[in-house]
Amino acid sequence: MMDDEDVKSDNYRVTAGELRQFIERFERLDAEKKDLADQQKEVMAEAKGRGYDVKVLRKLIALRKREPDDIAEEEAVLEMYKEALGMH
Repeated sequence: MMDDEDVKSDNYRVTAGELRQFIERFERLDAEKKDLADQQKEVMAEAKGRGYDVKVLRKLIALRKREPDDIAEEEAVLEMYKEALGMH
């Protein structure tokens, strides 16, 4: 006989305990993600308080994640577009 926490169909079996574990693990990770986001906000607030431009810091962080060749190519295209618009 099946356990009260088990539900069975032709294609799969769901165990309530296992399902609960997956959901609780996900929820813990979600809480950790929120904590990390809060910590990142605190770092940026501290940097801003010290006079740094947070918008520029965020751009630098995004650039550091990218490949140097991709950055160089994008900057070359940007320069070409700026010249075409007479922005130099």
